[in-house]
Amino acid sequence: MPVGMESSKTGGSVTDSGVRAARIVALLTGLAGFLLAVATPLLPVHQTTTTISWPQDDQATSIEAPLISYLPVEVSATIPCAVFNDLPDEGGLVAATIPAQSPDSQRFGLQIRATETQAQIVARNSVLHSIPREQITGCDEIRLNITTNQLTTEFTGVAGSDDLASTTREGNFMPQVVGVFTDLEGAAPDGLNVTIEVDSRFTTSPTLLKILAITIGAIATLVSLAALHRLDLTDGRRHRRFLPASWWKLSPLDLIVGAILLGWYFIGANTADDGYILNMARVAGHAGYMANYYRWYGVPEAPFGWFYDVTAALAALSTASPFVRLTTLIASILCWWIISREVIPRLGRRARHTPAVYWTAAAVFLAFWLPYNNGLRPEPVIAVGALLTWISVERAIATGRLLPAAVATIIAAFSLAAGPTGLMAVAALLAGSRPLLAILIKRARQLSPTNKHTPLAWAALTAPLLAAGTAVLFIIFYDQTLAAVSEASRLRTIIGPSNSWYNEFFRYSELFSQTADGSIARRFPVLIMIVCIFTAAAAIIHSASKSKLAKGPTLRLLAVSIMSFGFLAATPTKWVHHFGAFAGIGAAIAALAAVALTTPLFQSPRNRVLFSGIVVIIAAYAATGPNAYWYVGSFGVPWWDKRPSIQGYTLATGVLVFGLALLLVGAFLYLRYTEAQGKRKWFLVPLAAPIAVVTGLVVLFQFASLAKGAVSQYPSYSIGRANIDAVLGEPCGLARDVLVETDPNDSFLTPVSTDDPVEAFTGQFSQGFDPNGFRIDLAPEDIEVRANGPSTIDPDGPFVTGGSLDARVLDEPGINGSLVPLPFGLDPSRIPTAGTHEAQQSNVAELTTDWYELPERSDATPLVVITAAGRIASVDSDGIETYGQRVELEYGRSDGDDYEALGRIQPIDPGPSPMWRNLRIPMADIPAEADVIRVIARDADLEPRQWIGLTPPRVPQLETLQDIVGTTTPVLLDWTVGLHFPCQQPYLHRYGVAQNPEYRITPDRGVIAGANNWQSHPAGGSLGLTNTLNRPTTLASYLADDWRRDWGELIRYTPHVEEAAPADLEHSTELRWGRWSPGEISW
Repeated sequence: MPVGMESSKTGGSVTDSGVRAARIVALLTGLAGFLLAVATPLLPVHQTTTTISWPQDDQATSIEAPLISYLPVEVSATIPCAVFNDLPDEGGLVAATIPAQSPDSQRFGLQIRATETQAQIVARNSVLHSIPREQITGCDEIRLNITTNQLTTEFTGVAGSDDLASTTREGNFMPQVVGVFTDLEGAAPDGLNVTIEVDSRFTTSPTLLKILAITIGAIATLVSLAALHRLDLTDGRRHRRFLPASWWKLSPLDLIVGAILLGWYFIGANTADDGYILNMARVAGHAGYMANYYRWYGVPEAPFGWFYDVTAALAALSTASPFVRLTTLIASILCWWIISREVIPRLGRRARHTPAVYWTAAAVFLAFWLPYNNGLRPEPVIAVGALLTWISVERAIATGRLLPAAVATIIAAFSLAAGPTGLMAVAALLAGSRPLLAILIKRARQLSPTNKHTPLAWAALTAPLLAAGTAVLFIIFYDQTLAAVSEASRLRTIIGPSNSWYNEFFRYSELFSQTADGSIARRFPVLIMIVCIFTAAAAIIHSASKSKLAKGPTLRLLAVSIMSFGFLAATPTKWVHHFGAFAGIGAAIAALAAVALTTPLFQSPRNRVLFSGIVVIIAAYAATGPNAYWYVGSFGVPWWDKRPSIQGYTLATGVLVFGLALLLVGAFLYLRYTEAQGKRKWFLVPLAAPIAVVTGLVVLFQFASLAKGAVSQYPSYSIGRANIDAVLGEPCGLARDVLVETDPNDSFLTPVSTDDPVEAFTGQFSQGFDPNGFRIDLAPEDIEVRANGPSTIDPDGPFVTGGSLDARVLDEPGINGSLVPLPFGLDPSRIPTAGTHEAQQSNVAELTTDWYELPERSDATPLVVITAAGRIASVDSDGIETYGQRVELEYGRSDGDDYEALGRIQPIDPGPSPMWRNLRIPMADIPAEADVIRVIARDADLEPRQWIGLTPPRVPQLETLQDIVGTTTPVLLDWTVGLHFPCQQPYLHRYGVAQNPEYRITPDRGVIAGANNWQSHPAGGSLGLTNTLNRPTTLASYLADDWRRDWGELIRYTPHVEEAAPADLEHSTELRWGRWSPGEISW
């Protein structure tokens, strides 16, 4: 019987009228709940259909309507043939679904256009019709219709022309739609029409019939569980106390665990997906469903989205990180409470009375929770759900009752619906399935009047269990249909990532990589849990030890732990963060391992020392990873990019030596002492709980690392400071610390001796610097950059030199004859530039500019900035030098017409080379008496890869990103940054149509490649909308008081067609049954 549970005789005979009634009620309501749950996905919903008609307001002007699904359901167009005469002689667009300025316009879109000589219809790179312009006037109108598998064109008013023959083509010609764009002007010609039926299949709401079915089904399920409880009471017992007497009693260990959890809640690193989940939750209320708008064409998160709805409810009140993560904090406390109050006491008397068991469980619980579960992902809830499922199964087995089994079924179902890793909760059901089946058989016999199995008794007991297991369908399919969820699952599988079980090694490959996923903090708990499983299994197998353990619960707990790893392999995605779901079960199995260490198998000096050595060596292997955390979590953290080391000696090696020493001691004890002689050796005392000791040290190392990061970053941004600010009423996070140049072109300094910026830039001496001395390929070699970054030069072209110009550079030369496009919004007609790249450089290149006047110092101008490219010598914050060519800022003092040089400063180079970036010098590093500066550069390396390119110095006016972007401007917040920019408004979508964002905020260069790929066009992601509608400009930005930091980028979007207005949408409502579908979303 569970701890804290007492019983007394009660209940009644199976022939009592109350029992007979309960049996009938359990059967009828259980079946009703089950059948209504199964029917819920098939019941009808109201779909809001959306249609776009163009022209709008009788004007032939462009409109924007980026479809989140990319493709519509149907496109129809009627084009008067005479409209081609309204276009200029050189041609233009009658109508297109993607702006002509976009490089993907012809590739992905539909174009009805004219060239100088031809009238053409082009769909997804296929020229469907190309007709001489003088001949097209021979028809009345063109009718075009595109569906998911067919395209039809019809020319009316034509007789006997092969070129104007009507055609039907089979295949997928459906274009991507981000609007309707035209070169026509003025009033719309009569008869011109384009109609687009938007794919809004996911914009649905439940009908009255569905609401009634869900309500009745939920009530019926609850009633069936009450009836099942009444049937349970026929065993003659009733519970007097549900919770153990010590449930609310606090211990010193509880206070320590609570303090660490609360401290980490504020200073600890978050998970990679927090911004992803938060922005989905913030947008869901407007969209009408929980959509994945970063990928997969905006499909709903169902069947794994109910937990995100909880986040959405919190985000509707506040988007501040400490508030929206409250569910995680509650789950952490609840998880530890369950471990210490419910799990450990079930492992046997020795577990209840051995302090080391509690300390071991606490250490392993924290080791899992801190690195994995401090964010918005569902793993914390799944960890709690898995424990509650196991406890409920154990309660059912201990009491011989079925209501706890039904509760376990409900918890397991909701855990699975929270995320695929919820399968570990199902593992708890499977582990207890045999004794539960025995209880069911026994109870069915008891409920039969003849004490034999009868169908009615079986049905009365199983119907509530079926209803309990399927009740989660009421939540999953509340406003979605079976067809919609099936299509969402199909797209996730096709686009991926979707891996088979035999690819599970991908997860472990990432776990042991030199990335944040392979950090010390993430490696260690997984490794120690595996050690604990083997330890517990050894004790259970050992004949002299297994008697010290509670046989049934320990076997089932071990089975759950092993099956959890197997079920994890069944999940289609192989992310490391899924290990966060092991926080509860991992701590439980660690407690079991701690009990095992008190058994005869591990009591000998030899075995205790040898086991301690193994644990230490496991820690050494974990320490070969970096001390890294995701994104801003690494700010200020020691060894965030490398293995921990001190003066060249790695921590892992030192720990390994200590572990090997313990193994040698164990070997010595094996040879020198008998087991009896060594039992009271004083030096064995610290080894009584090696898992607790080593794991506790790892936890302290994590906590100290993040605490150090918060302290060392102050007053600059850190997670800890941002969370405290949020509690104090400043919730905008990183947006308050990122400083952005307001107008870089007006920030360039005034030369002291000339008004000519070109003459001042070439200055007092210039040799080997040419206005076109730049490479075309500015892509950095150490990272992957896709469709992002300040490089505005084609990365596939040749270099540009004074004697070799390329057509893909500027159409008009800049102020000093340069054809090199400048980054960060710099205007080549105002800003000179020069570089040292030559195909065959033969001389040292040198540049000394004129002196420039420094402005008065102020808080709004904390930096001197030089926009530069190439390979530049620099020194990082750790004093490590990077080889390159010299660029220095010389500061001086004016004395009438003379200028005295006072010293030089090497600028901070944020990297990476050779792409454009902003070298920066804090004004605080320039002595107060200095009032002029100049740039001195020298390229003495003739190797072609060693070159530099520069612009003149400037002192920019800076404003915070919060002030520039604000709280209402639509922004594409990359999924990695969303939690740290809670005040910015993620772009919305509704009825299948999205907003066009005005800005994009990206993470640092170490993460940007993954973000670009995840949100890409082939993946059905956000960039497939923004990149077709806009041209990006990276704005110069800096992290306040941490000038070396690569925080990410702020990108301003300028629409290709700036005059295009948002489209007016036409809506209607249709009744759709659960199997209705407009067809597959196919690209």
